[in-house]
Formats: sequence, C-alpha cells, structure tokens
Amino acid sequence: WQTPAAKNHTPPPHPVVMAMSKLALASRALGRSSAATAVAATRARAAAPATVALGGHRRFGSAAPQPAAAASPAPAPGAVAERRVVRMTTEEAFVKVLQRHGIDNAFGIIGSAMMPISDLFPAAGIKFWDCAHEYNAGLMSDGYTRTTGRMSMMIAQNGPGITNFVTPVKTAYWNHTPLLLVTPQAANKTIGQGGFQEVEQMAMFKDCVCYQEEVRDPTRIPEVLNRVIEKAIRGSAPAQINIPRDMWTKVIDVELPAGVTLERSPGGPKSVAAAAELLSGAKFPVILNGAGVILSEGGVEASRQLAEKLSAPVCCNYQHNDAFPGNHPLYAGPLGYNGSKAAMELISQADVILALGTRLNPFSTLPAYGINYFPSQAKLIQVDINEARIGLTKPVTVGIQGDAAMVAQGILEKLAPAAGDADRSNREALIKTTKAAWELELGSMDHEQDDVGTTWNERSRKRHPERMSPRIAWRSIQKVLPTDAIISSDIGNNCAIGNAYPSFPSGRQYLAPGLFGPCGYGFPSILGAKVGKPHVPVVGFAGDGAFGISMNELTACGRNDWPAVTMVVFRNYQWGAEKRNTTLWYSDNFVGTELNVGVEYAELAKACGLKGVKVSTPAELEQALVGAIEGQMQRNETTLVEVVLNQELGEPFRRDAMTAPNRVAGISMEDMRE
Repeated sequence: WQTPAAKNHTPPPHPVVMAMSKLALASRALGRSSAATAVAATRARAAAPATVALGGHRRFGSAAPQPAAAASPAPAPGAVAERRVVRMTTEEAFVKVLQRHGIDNAFGIIGSAMMPISDLFPAAGIKFWDCAHEYNAGLMSDGYTRTTGRMSMMIAQNGPGITNFVTPVKTAYWNHTPLLLVTPQAANKTIGQGGFQEVEQMAMFKDCVCYQEEVRDPTRIPEVLNRVIEKAIRGSAPAQINIPRDMWTKVIDVELPAGVTLERSPGGPKSVAAAAELLSGAKFPVILNGAGVILSEGGVEASRQLAEKLSAPVCCNYQHNDAFPGNHPLYAGPLGYNGSKAAMELISQADVILALGTRLNPFSTLPAYGINYFPSQAKLIQVDINEARIGLTKPVTVGIQGDAAMVAQGILEKLAPAAGDADRSNREALIKTTKAAWELELGSMDHEQDDVGTTWNERSRKRHPERMSPRIAWRSIQKVLPTDAIISSDIGNNCAIGNAYPSFPSGRQYLAPGLFGPCGYGFPSILGAKVGKPHVPVVGFAGDGAFGISMNELTACGRNDWPAVTMVVFRNYQWGAEKRNTTLWYSDNFVGTELNVGVEYAELAKACGLKGVKVSTPAELEQALVGAIEGQMQRNETTLVEVVLNQELGEPFRRDAMTAPNRVAGISMEDMRE
C-alpha cells in the first residue's frame, strides 16, 4: 500500500521538474571498488561548471551535468525505451535504481537492516558518510543537496535510528529540499508483535514528506524506489520508501524502470500577460525573490534581467539572502526578522510587487525595526510552482503557477516597450540613497537596545565591557569572509542578529535552518555542503546552545575521508532567544536559559583531533577566521573558532506571539505534595 502524504500536506514542489534519467550507470560503477575512488569522483563533479542538461542525470536548479554512460544512451522524449527483464537480487535492484538517478552520497549510521545494500555501496560508487548521530546525518543531507542540486539519501537502522530523522526530514520539507529517505522496517514476519526496534515508521513521517510508500513485494522494489525518487523531485521535498528487512536477499526477475519526462511550466499565458501589463504600468515596481528563484534553473539570472528592465529593487525573502546578487545595484537585501531596513523601506512604497518563487510565508513579512512595511494596497503578483500556496497568506491580484525562471522570462518578453520608464531616474536614485543610508546605519549599530522598562543589554555591557557584542563580531566576519564561501547559520540570538550582514554573488551559498527552525542546524549542514563542494570554502555559524545539540559530530568529521570545514561558535553562555523573551515578558525570571561556563569548545575540538581557537577581540577573530579558512583549503584542517561575546540580546523572534502572563489563582510552594 502507499500513502500520498501530499494529499493533506502539500509542500512547495520543486521549480525544476527534471527529466527522469534513462541512462544506466553500470559502466561508471565498474572499477570503483573503494570508497576513496567514490569520494574523488564526487569531488571532481562538484568542481565542474554549474550548468544543467535536461534529460540527463538527476539535477535540480543549477547543478553540473553528470557524464552519461556510453553503453546506455537516453531515448529521445516520446521514444519507447528498451525493456529488458533481468535476474538480480533485491538489493542489486535497489542500488541499480540509485545509480540510474546519480544518487551517490548517503548519510546515516550503519545498521543491520540496511547492510545488504550498504555492502554494495563501494562497488556501486556510492559514498556512505558515517555520522555520529542520525539527527545530524539528516541535516548534512539537506546541506549537501541544497548546495549542489544533487539528490542525496538518508538511511539508518529501523526503529531508534529512523526516529532520529524526524526533525531533519521536516526541516528539509520546509526548505523545499528533494531528498530520498530510506527507512528499513522491522520484518513483515513479526510486524505488529512489538519486536525489537519496531515502530510505525510510515505514520511517523506522514506530515514530513511529500510522498511515502512501503514495499509489499520484493519484485516491486525498483518500481517503488523509482517512483519515490520522482515524487521527491516533483514535490521538491523529502520522499520516503519503507522497506521491511525481510525484502532483502531475494532473487527476482525484473526490468528496471525508465523514468517519465515532464517539462517545467512557464505559467498560464493569460496570467503571464496580466502580470506583464501590471508591471508595465507600475510607477514603483518591486521584486521579492524567494527560494524558488534559487532552486529554478536560471532563476536568479531571469530575475536580474527583469529587474534591470524595470529598474525595480529586488528584496529577498527571510533566510534567502542568496536569491539575488548582493553586489548588484538593485539588490535591497532580506526582509523579515533582523533584515535589511532598506528592503523594508523600498517595498513599503511599491504599487506592484512581483513575488517570484515564494509561498510568502507569514514570518517573512512580519514588522521589523518598528516598521509595518508590507504595503496592503499594492497589487500583488505571486508566482509559485505549487498552486496550493498562491493566495494562502496574502490577497493576490494575479496568481501564476509555474517555474520562477520561465515565468520571469515570459513576463519580460511581454512587457510594454516603455515598462519601467515611469519615474525611472528618481526610483533609481531613491534605491541608491536608501541602500547607502542603511549601510551607514548598519555599520554604526554596535549594540542591542533595551525596551522601555528593561535594562538587560545595558547591564550586559557593564558586566563585561571587554567582550565583543554580536554585531561587532559580525562586522569582523563580514570583513574577511571570502565572497565565494558557502555559509550556514543556526537558530538563536547571535545568528539571528547576523541576518542583515551576509550577501552573495550567486545562489546556493546560504544555508539557513528554514521555517521549521531546528537548533543544531549550522554544523551538520555545513559538513554536508563541504562534501558536495569540496573545493569551495565553507564556514558554519552557531550559538553555543544550538551547537551543543550537534557537537557530537566533532567525533566523526575528522576521520577517514571527511573534508575539512570551519565552524564558528558564538559563546555567550546562554539560550539567548529565550532569555530575551524572559527579559521582556517574564521579569527576568530565568528558567532553563543558562549554559555551563566551564565548557571549552575549542579544547573539545582539539580533543577530537581537530584544530581549536578561542578569541575575544575583533582582531583575534579576523586573524583566526582567515587562518582557519586557509587551513581548510590548503591543509584539510577542520577548525573550530570559539568567539567569546557579551550577553546582549537582540530583537525577540516572536513579538507577535508573546503576551505578558496573567496571574489569577496564584502558585505557591506550599501547595506541593510529597
């Protein structure tokens, strides 16, 4: 049986509905008898130019094409593929389908229920990255696929191994990341008897994946696996195949499935024409780029051409700072929590907004800096590959279901010749002066402000005047971070304060946790990114609270073939976001907000065989970060940089959701019974 989880929980589908591969990778697998060979091949592909060939091996967005196996040319669209029944084992069939889709990286922890297929990984050219915890393995898989555009696989032992995947799978769901979730299951023979490591794995992930299916007969393994992979691509989300462990080691006669070729949608012609008409008559058009622009092949470039034609400022959705080139004159920065005030001021003046490749999630447009900036009277054009998201959070004038790049190109072609000319010079001048004013203001923001009636930040500065504030640290980081670096962020006060600082020349350079908001994302996701992009500098960021959730990967990432990373841990000895809530609504009644002051994270890194540096001044931070990146790229050194900060607290995450408590009956210790 199968459960189309998307029926009740429809995720944003992937904007690039790629052609299913018809190419067998068996010839490529020959001669790959060691994991080291597989790693070398992965790194060579990661260094290839970022282009896409539709109809070739599985790619999403702007990932590089994979060489085709000469022995098995792909049929042209519409052609009848050769069908051939072959005798093989169930695990051989499983691995051959993975090969056909170019899935050559798996993240997890080894377990007996998966060993029949993991035994074939080295010979197949599949690298298994053995992690310290499945939670981190899932987030590594998300980081790998988001930065490369290549599907990866997460796999572990049934029961307690698989349960650790729940949070990372839901994270990938809202990050719109197409992943393959492989969940070995307790054997059919004993299922339902409460046996060893038995749990309802399909029910567990129903709300976390876009599609799930359980294998009910050994002969259906290749068919089901192929369909699950296709569904992940089309749904731009994780999809699950659940396999009872007694399906392995069976001999079957099957034909390997050839995929189905689907073209991406350029949007309905009437809707595209209506959008072009609105933008042609706009006096202050603004473009709002979302994740779909990054995921779509050519999405960033298409939005650039459209923006230049209209002289429209381009804002980015929350946590998608890489959705438009940061060095472009029309780049306004990110909206939302601790974002760009310039972007907020510019979009507030819009009469027409093109929301391109975004579901317009509510958190991305909440008021910030005291500005309720989203213009309620502006005409809104929303473009999303998933029709269920259009008009869900804001009233829409024109809705377009389609791929972000193709829709943007279609709108551009239908614009009136004079589109953008209305007040163009004044608009361009305003964009320039607004950005300059915000850059000056941001550069002068050294400290966090206290709300009226609270004094925590003032007290923090007085208590440790020698320590850096989070903003001073972020300015130092911004000064020395390479422009081509991929960075990750995490949930928490110090990372959130940094939202306005990073910008990027291209997409797939910024890994933020996304709207599911898991603590502990920064470290594992940057490890996955480095696996996918070994020749690019990568730097992860996390606060000490969030880092504590994933720090056990220090024991794994220094061994065997793991490529080096640089990890920055902000050390302020507290759960800052929750402490901020406590100062504002709970009268400094701190419960569960304090961290152990005796933990030395740099020393822990050294104990795991890695490099560790502790810094407390801007000059030390800059020197340590430059040295760590140099060591990463030239000597394969993983370095943890521990940055000691004061305890200033930034803007709370959810002013909209917090309320001062009411005391009615009262609570007293005397009421506690023994």
